[in-house]
Amino acid sequence: MTDPIDRSGLAPRFWETKRLKDMSGAEWEALCDGCGKCCLNKLEDEDTGEVALTRVACRLFDDSTCRCSMYETRHSYVPECIVLTPKTISDHAYWLPQTCAYRLLWEGRDLYDWHPLISGTPDSVHRAGVSIQGGTVSEAAIAEDDWEDHIIEEPV
Repeated sequence: MTDPIDRSGLAPRFWETKRLKDMSGAEWEALCDGCGKCCLNKLEDEDTGEVALTRVACRLFDDSTCRCSMYETRHSYVPECIVLTPKTISDHAYWLPQTCAYRLLWEGRDLYDWHPLISGTPDSVHRAGVSIQGGTVSEAAIAEDDWEDHIIEEPV
């Protein structure tokens, strides 16, 4: 599989020496591991704040590649899709996947050895069983009232 994220020309292990806010745009994008879990619809308990993942994916999600099918123009179709940046991560970290590089680094933790920046291949996240590749249903096919029936445990 060709890596859809250009990780060429980046300093080795840059994430260990740079703060999130000091990363270039290319470094920031390279942190994405391609698991696809951020594109899953989530349910948040309003009393506890606990966030549950569902296998119900955004209508733009490509289940085979674990990528947004319209990434560059996604806001034209899904205006509520967030843009995660070093400035906004503190607002969103609580719902990001437990294995997400952005969340891990924001929490001061290390990346997993299956992360493409460490393994050198974008397939490692799928081989490690961490992605949701092949395991989703489109939100276009499931009524929002039925999302609770599709709660899943996060693959870690």
